[in-house]
Amino acid sequence: MTASGSGLDPDITVDNAKQQVKRIAKERNIDASKINHLIDENKQASPMADDYVNVLKLNITLDKL
Repeated sequence: MTASGSGLDPDITVDNAKQQVKRIAKERNIDASKINHLIDENKQASPMADDYVNVLKLNITLDKL
């Protein structure tokens, strides 16, 4: 997964993460459904904005597969 546009914020929206699933699945040779599941497992609710995921934590989880 890639970080926010500024590169400073470790979090991206769930929608942004899901837009990257096809590319990540191809690059990592992982089934897209597994990546979607990991995104859902790692999403955090935000009362003032869209749900988000921490890119660093998600990438570490993907590296362990």
